[in-house]
Amino acid sequence: MTTTDKRRRNRVLHAATVIALLAGSAVLTVALREEQQANTPTVQAVTEPGAAPADAKGSGTQGERWERLSNPARTVLRDGAGKVLATFTDGARTATLTGPSRSFTEPAHTASRIVTEDWVRLMPEKWRVGAETEPWFTKWFKEMRDSTADDVFAIAFQYVEGAPVKKDAAGVAYAGDANFGPINPNGRVGADLRLEQSDFYDYLGIPYTFRDGTHVTPEAARARSMDCSGFIRTVFGYRARFPLMSSDTTGDGLPRTANGMARSKTGVDIIKLKGAAPRYERPASIDQLQPGDLVFFWLDARTKDRLDHVGIYLGQDTDGHRIFISSREEVNGPTIGDKGGVSRLDGNGFYAELLRSAKRL
Repeated sequence: MTTTDKRRRNRVLHAATVIALLAGSAVLTVALREEQQANTPTVQAVTEPGAAPADAKGSGTQGERWERLSNPARTVLRDGAGKVLATFTDGARTATLTGPSRSFTEPAHTASRIVTEDWVRLMPEKWRVGAETEPWFTKWFKEMRDSTADDVFAIAFQYVEGAPVKKDAAGVAYAGDANFGPINPNGRVGADLRLEQSDFYDYLGIPYTFRDGTHVTPEAARARSMDCSGFIRTVFGYRARFPLMSSDTTGDGLPRTANGMARSKTGVDIIKLKGAAPRYERPASIDQLQPGDLVFFWLDARTKDRLDHVGIYLGQDTDGHRIFISSREEVNGPTIGDKGGVSRLDGNGFYAELLRSAKRL
């Protein structure tokens, strides 16, 4: 065999070897891929227990997604990492949006400090399934999602002790340190130190006509005052523009008293009132609460079956306690303070023990 023939034979053998190796490699690659796929778990969207499957619809911003959850029925918007950016509850107009971090304190009455990214705002309509695609919502959300205009929390703290006075174009002082009410002239042992029934128009000192035509005139003695439900009506109603009833029974919207609000069909019951009067049950859990919810208490046995105090849940303070703000007789105005009972919903303090229900407007 010549040298040329030997070289030709070696090239043929080399080519055959390469083809065989490539074929074996292909078989091995396919086998490894099949094995890998067999051992890879299926990735599923993570939702709360009992929640509906995640909705994969995009929000228009890269990586964001809308998701349906339950207890209560609601829709949340998450970013690409799964962080909740906004929460909208079926039947409610309040929305909780994630925004720049803020701090709220009331050094005159407590060392508690709340640092939060929650911004609570009022939508123009009640939330319903699929509302994320409706024109009214897309317009509102575009304006509000990055807004730093006053929200429910900012408004509420404009009435605590030391809050500066703010006036509108007509010269009416619409914000500033508020009282609970005037001193009770018939005060005696066992009686209230201060009178209740001061509403937002008393604080403002101006006459007001409700949507049902009821006309009211403020009492001079109640100027700059708002009781617990009057505070809620000032923040959510007069300032945030939630509709207001002239009483507990006339008109539609937010009733006048704490008891009327708690029992009203307005909003969504997040923690339902349980038990029979006067021994209504303390909720077994308050995990359903969301910043901005109204919280209701049964404080005074003299009110019999009526819930007699209401506040706004703010979330957790820097010590991990669940804090609310309310207008209170002992402090003489809106507070997150400790006087008359620490403003906590967790533990076994005065207000925690007497919490009875909660509502999302």
